Amino acid sequence: MAFWLDLLFGNFIGLISMFTLFFILGMAGWFLVFFMKKIREEERSKG
Repeated sequence: MAFWLDLLFGNFIGLISMFTLFFILGMAGWFLVFFMKKIREEERSKG
């Protein structure tokens, strides 16, 4: 366990990797919410 913590938080490449993972997951969540909202708006305008 200490190896992974040192690898991820102990050097610059690990920090960039963690930032990239969190950024991609956050962006995926934002797109999910955004597109679901647009789909609901379009269904309301058709109905």
